[in-house]
Amino acid sequence: MIYRSKAPLRIGFAGGGTDVSPYSDEFGGAILNATINLYAYASIELLDEPVVILETTDRGEHISYPWSESLPIDGFLDLHKGVHNKLISLGHLKKQGYKLTTFVEAPAGSGLGTSSTLMIAILGAYQEWLSLPFGEYDTAHLAYDIERVDLAMAGGKQDQYSATFGGFNFMEFYDNDKVIVNPLRVKDKYTNELAHNLLLFYTHTSRDSASIIEKQRSNVKSSNSSAIDAMHQLKKQAVMMKEALLIGEMDRIGEILHFGWENKKLMADGISNPMIDDLYNTAIANGATGGKISGAGGGGFMIFYCPANTRHAVIKALEEKGAKNQLYQYSKEGLSTWKV
Repeated sequence: MIYRSKAPLRIGFAGGGTDVSPYSDEFGGAILNATINLYAYASIELLDEPVVILETTDRGEHISYPWSESLPIDGFLDLHKGVHNKLISLGHLKKQGYKLTTFVEAPAGSGLGTSSTLMIAILGAYQEWLSLPFGEYDTAHLAYDIERVDLAMAGGKQDQYSATFGGFNFMEFYDNDKVIVNPLRVKDKYTNELAHNLLLFYTHTSRDSASIIEKQRSNVKSSNSSAIDAMHQLKKQAVMMKEALLIGEMDRIGEILHFGWENKKLMADGISNPMIDDLYNTAIANGATGGKISGAGGGGFMIFYCPANTRHAVIKALEEKGAKNQLYQYSKEGLSTWKV
């Protein structure tokens, strides 16, 4: 028997960064995102010997341990080991040899929520194997707890919830880890137009989101008024984007993205750089009306809104700069699990 799962990556449209503590604890955060048809996968195969084998087929990593109730957290496949250790501590996982194999359809550090989505996929495979009675909020919160508390990985809360719930969601974040996910019923004609006009480009760079997020957290802790006001504006941006999508004001999308991008750059140093600025300016010069870096910033994927038929000129111009146009569609489903 093989137990499998998949969870979708996401594009963040608005409010990015307001889901990160301590801002979300003190002021409340809001984000609008949508999942796409790029996925993280996990499979568990049971073994007859008392070993735990972990491997990533996309990155070519492989390691084997004798069965243990606590696998070492040492910077190598820590997401995989963190789930094993957590489920042991909660009493869900008993002594049984197994092999955990994962694959992600986007590079690490790309800004599409790869790490947290992979965490959700891994948890999903265990849930299928162990018949764990977790609801969507349970799964997302447990993934957040493993990543942010047990493994001390810096980051926000949106990715775990987007990967679990799937679709277009307006998310609210408060203190005491309170999260409210509001699924949006965006009409198909609007999502089709959005997929046509919103281009996703890979910059062929990755970034260390943790360092940028730590700067952002530090700015809030030190009461940096410029950074905090920028986050307030990004929270407003999430509401603006929600309204535009629900009533079909598609021509406002680029304007709202640009408004957010100008404020996002004020949150912390390192969010943009000369390469990112050059790509952004090139896209605008060729017809895009707005865009942003995906995720914390510094590299990875960028999105641009290209109304009418300007997408073709933007694709040509950015590919000449070395960026790669990534085809995608929106995904309505979140975490899926099954066995074969």
